[in-house]
Amino acid sequence: MAQRIETESRKLLSRLQGVMADSAAGQERLDRITHLIADSMGTEVCSIYLLRDQDTLELCATQGLAPEAVHVTRMRLGEGLVGRVARSAQPINTANAPAERGFRYMPETGEERYSSFLGVPIQRLGERLGVLVVQSLDAREFSDDAVYGLEVVAMVLAEMTELGAFIGEGAALAERHKQQVLFRGACAQEGAAMGHVWLHEPRVVVSRPVADDPEAELTRLRQAVEQLRIDIDELMTRAPMAEGEQREVLEAYRMFAHSRGWMRRIEEDIGRGLSAEAAVEKEQSTARARMETVPDAYLRDRLHDLDDLSNRLLRRLTGQGRDTGAELPPDPVLVARNIGPAEVLDYGRRLKGVVLEEGSVGSHATIVARALAIPLVIHARAITTEALNGDLILLDGDQGIVHLRPEENVASAFRDKMAMQAEAQQRYASIRDKQAEALCGTVISLQMNAGLMADLPSLPSSGAEGVGLFRTELQFLTRNSVPRRGELAALYSRVMDAAGGKRVVFRTLDIGSDKVLPYMKKTEEPNPALGWRAIRVGLDKPGVMRMQLQALIRAANGRPLAVMFPFIAQLEEYMQARDHLLREMDREAALGHVLPEKLEIGAMLETPSLAFAPRQFFEECDFISIGGNDLKQFFFAADRENERVRRRYDTLNVSFLTFLEQIVHRCRDTDTPLSFCGEDAGRPVEALCFAAMGLRALSMRPASIGPVKSLLRRVDLREARAVINEARASGAQSVRAGVMDWLKRQG
Repeated sequence: MAQRIETESRKLLSRLQGVMADSAAGQERLDRITHLIADSMGTEVCSIYLLRDQDTLELCATQGLAPEAVHVTRMRLGEGLVGRVARSAQPINTANAPAERGFRYMPETGEERYSSFLGVPIQRLGERLGVLVVQSLDAREFSDDAVYGLEVVAMVLAEMTELGAFIGEGAALAERHKQQVLFRGACAQEGAAMGHVWLHEPRVVVSRPVADDPEAELTRLRQAVEQLRIDIDELMTRAPMAEGEQREVLEAYRMFAHSRGWMRRIEEDIGRGLSAEAAVEKEQSTARARMETVPDAYLRDRLHDLDDLSNRLLRRLTGQGRDTGAELPPDPVLVARNIGPAEVLDYGRRLKGVVLEEGSVGSHATIVARALAIPLVIHARAITTEALNGDLILLDGDQGIVHLRPEENVASAFRDKMAMQAEAQQRYASIRDKQAEALCGTVISLQMNAGLMADLPSLPSSGAEGVGLFRTELQFLTRNSVPRRGELAALYSRVMDAAGGKRVVFRTLDIGSDKVLPYMKKTEEPNPALGWRAIRVGLDKPGVMRMQLQALIRAANGRPLAVMFPFIAQLEEYMQARDHLLREMDREAALGHVLPEKLEIGAMLETPSLAFAPRQFFEECDFISIGGNDLKQFFFAADRENERVRRRYDTLNVSFLTFLEQIVHRCRDTDTPLSFCGEDAGRPVEALCFAAMGLRALSMRPASIGPVKSLLRRVDLREARAVINEARASGAQSVRAGVMDWLKRQG
């Protein structure tokens, strides 16, 4: 029986291949295909519904339903049985369609006579394209083999759609990858960019979905899989045991590559008439569709592994590797599903922007993008399946919006926006060498954040007075093994050289939580942001911290050195870390090394608990820097990685500003220098409010210094403080509205 079905399936696919080869118009092809499928499956009805936009399906061809309903009948995703199939990406097979949940009667189609219904999704790599439906008069549930066979046909239709086989009139038959598309993602790094798409993983196009010789295709598949297994085994042999996370991925790859179930499904698809690459892509599409519905994070990761393995196999079968011959455009905007920090560094400042389907605000790649000041949008769903190399793309990192192939009026408005920003930057250049002195005479020290040597050239041009935060973990995150002490000392020395005598605050290694080193064993924690990270790792595993402190002392070589410990939660942690550093100073002196001319030891205040530490903490600290990003998430109990809540709470919330004010007062009582470091420091209105609350030093990305300085020089901080106090007294939840109204009155 199965053999007969496979034979029938191959016959049908062979006939579909004939339709593809014809020079007929798109609508004619669709009409012929519905006739072929209905005839092959012995049903009275076959219909093809295609998406005319992201939310609407349109009946584009039918055999058996009323012809006048074509291009007239439309439904939303989730509406009726067809809409349910499209939304869920799962087949619906019923002998009594009118009794099925969600059934919607379409009188214009004349389908009331048909009892049986089988609908399967037309999808490609998880992207919804439409629904293929067969219906019959007799009440019967279609066999599993019939369902499976129709899914195979649907997969071929998906490839035909991608290849442009059904281009015609109307939105549903429009040419793919030509229309403008708007993606709403999330902001991971602010800024605007205009450029052309560069796909990190070029799309694999299956140009031959149907094959005449199943045996030949099975041979091609088995040869490709065998070579893939050899490649994975070689990678595992080369991968050191220390590379835990990488090894886990490779183990998952090997498991899937040897999976009999995965291979059996692909072989069955080939038996029904698909080419080897089409069969692999069909299974990949199924995995992608499952990813969207699986709530379990571990299972999603495994499906990702399977997806990646399928990509490797597809590239081998089609010969479409990463090197496609395409040249990097002069203004590349990188588009990828996800990307690692080392790969971002490889591209470097050549990139105008980065757009990711996945990613997070705290990922390694995001950290590097911030360090390079490259605008970054994350969670731009399905952009890798829509974008093509060379497409015009506009990236608004401030709003988390991406325009792909925009119309000229949109592009023109965007150019105007970028021109205004460039003009503003020129205005900021005129005040570069001036102090951030408010009208009341208060001077605010503005410093820059950095994490790479590539950041340091921005120091003189930005107008920053120094480096308020140098993130030392980036040197650890972007390599596959622990850097040597000598390497770190040389790097830190070059950083001080590049600073040209200006103060640089080195934050010791801040790893753990979302920043897991490639060679560090990952610890599964339910709340990693609250777990084993930063100074907690350093104190529990002092070897790396000791090596880093030695490198910093040697790099100073007689120059002033400022070291800051991250994520201190209580006095004892700070004292332990401080003692580590002082012991290393004694050790280096005993070895005859030149000691820093001056040593400053500080802490990053990122936990609310530290604001209430004993007075001794503030007395012992040479300086304190408020880590705004972490402090805010802990203060509001709102995970900054969670898109549902991270923007829920305003930085200018009265409670948060009052809390900052308390910290200012405690530092003032002990004459402890205090600064604010974080994304909010670089936002002019927020910076103004921090200064009004008593903060006299702010550290931010270089590009933000100009706008912040410009605003501070135009306002009286005493008046701003009065506005804040008035908003607090009125019972307002946030001072933002009051401050914005006051700024408007200032002109």
